[in-house]
Amino acid sequence: MSTIRLAQAQDLMAIETLVTAAYGHYVARIGRIPGPMRDIDDGSYARHIEAGHVNLLQEYDEIVGLLVLIPKPDTLLLDNVAVSPAAQGRGFGKMLMQAAEAHAREHGFDNITLYTQELMHENLTIYRHCGYVETHRAEEHGLKRVYLRKPLV
Repeated sequence: MSTIRLAQAQDLMAIETLVTAAYGHYVARIGRIPGPMRDIDDGSYARHIEAGHVNLLQEYDEIVGLLVLIPKPDTLLLDNVAVSPAAQGRGFGKMLMQAAEAHAREHGFDNITLYTQELMHENLTIYRHCGYVETHRAEEHGLKRVYLRKPLV
C-alpha cells in the first residue's frame, strides 16, 4: 500500500540515502555532482523538511520516493522528484508527478515548473511526455539546466 506524507526531521537520513542512490549514477555522465546531491552537502533537505516542502512516498514501511515542492510567487517549483532505484519501474514516478500537480492545484497554482540537468535525457523525455514544455536553459553552479513548465488547466 502506497501513501504520501510530509517528511519529518527523523526522515532526513533516509531522504539523503534515497537522493544519493537515485542521482549517484549521473555523476560520471555529467562530470559533476548533480544538484539534488549538492543539496545534501549544504543542508537544504533539513530546511525543506522544516518548511514543509518534502513529501515522501512510502510503500508499507519503506520510503521509495520523494517530492520537494517549493511555492514561488507565480508557480509551484517541483525542485526534486526521486524514486529509489530498487523501486523504479513500478509507477511510483508517475504517482509522484500526479501528486505534485494535485498539490499545485490545491494550493491555487495554475502551473508547475521544474528543471533538470541537460544530460539527464531520461528525465527530459519523461517530463515532456507528462506535458512539460521547455521554457529556457541556463548554467547555474556549473550545471547546464533545462527549465520546463506545465500549465494546469
